[in-house]
Amino acid sequence: MPKSMTGFGRGECLSNDRRFKVELKSVNHRFSEFNVKLPRFLNPFEDRIRKRLAKNIARGKVDVWIDFESYTQKDISININESFADAYVSTLEKLSSRYNFGELPAAPVIELLAKNSEVIVFDKFESALSSEAVQQEIWAALSDALDIAMGKYNDMRETEGIAMVEDIKSNHAKAMELLNKIKARAPLITKEHAAKLHDRITEMLARMEQKPDDGRILTEVSILADKSDINEEIARLESHLQQLVSMLNEKEAVGRKMDFLMQELNREANTIGSKSSDIQMTKLAVELKSVIEKIREQVQNIE
Repeated sequence: MPKSMTGFGRGECLSNDRRFKVELKSVNHRFSEFNVKLPRFLNPFEDRIRKRLAKNIARGKVDVWIDFESYTQKDISININESFADAYVSTLEKLSSRYNFGELPAAPVIELLAKNSEVIVFDKFESALSSEAVQQEIWAALSDALDIAMGKYNDMRETEGIAMVEDIKSNHAKAMELLNKIKARAPLITKEHAAKLHDRITEMLARMEQKPDDGRILTEVSILADKSDINEEIARLESHLQQLVSMLNEKEAVGRKMDFLMQELNREANTIGSKSSDIQMTKLAVELKSVIEKIREQVQNIE
């Protein structure tokens, strides 16, 4: 069953005092495009994430948001930049000496050092990847959250896919009904067209005071009638509409193939309309094109 290219899914996993939240959102796109937004320290996992997405998504523009929270002290380390602190204190002492402020009081100096981001350096989460064992823990939790989000995302796409297939089948039935009417009227139009051509040629020759050659007239009429024949277009339309139904039952991504098929259907309907000089046939061709366009609009959403 075809899936929609639009969908949304959210997943969350709490493991080893670490929480991962993953959100997936996609819209229509000619190809597959993944935009992954995640904390910088998780960049080593981006390639794995993209491969996991590619296994499940054949087409669509997909945005992925990954949020991470850690409640374990081992993921956070605090370091002191002693060289910077020494230089900072030395500078303060020089200022105090220059302006005769006396000995530097300890409490204000410590407060100044503590407020300076260059002195006390927070290593938040980067240390979480310090060992292979911790990396495996983090990937396991992230992978679980991603799988949950992917499951909900695919459920939504499948639900929308079912609705689209039903709409396509409904319009497919209308297209077949119109095609059957075209097919039934085509022989009548050919005969009527041939008779009109015969009468016009006979009348034209009579005005030119030339004797009609029935054999030659029939030959010319036959050639002109063949040019307006739409049996080949009808046969191709029938074949294409049958292929459309078959594609709806395929399990793999068929959006691109269906999109190409819709172009072919539209081309044949256009040809029927351009060949016909019959008002009723032209009306049927226009209605058929309208139904094909409705199917195409749904096909544009299929993966």
